[in-house]
Amino acid sequence: MVKKYIGRTVEIIYVDRAGKITQRRIEVHDVRDGIVRATCLVSNAPRAFRMENILAWVPVAKGRHHAS
Repeated sequence: MVKKYIGRTVEIIYVDRAGKITQRRIEVHDVRDGIVRATCLVSNAPRAFRMENILAWVPVAKGRHHAS
C-alpha cells in the first residue's frame, strides 16, 4: 500500500485521464479516499493521483537519483 510511503519519494508509473502512461517521481504527502496527494519532483507542483491509476511504484533510495 502507498500509505507506508508518506513522507518518502517514490517513482510511479501512472495512467492519466487521457489514457497516457507516464513515469513520475513524487514525494507522497497523504493518501486518503483512494487519492494520493504528492508533489511532482519534476515540475515541483502539487498533484493528486488516483490509486487505481497507479500501475506501479518503487521507493527511491535516499541520496540516490534513480529508483532501486
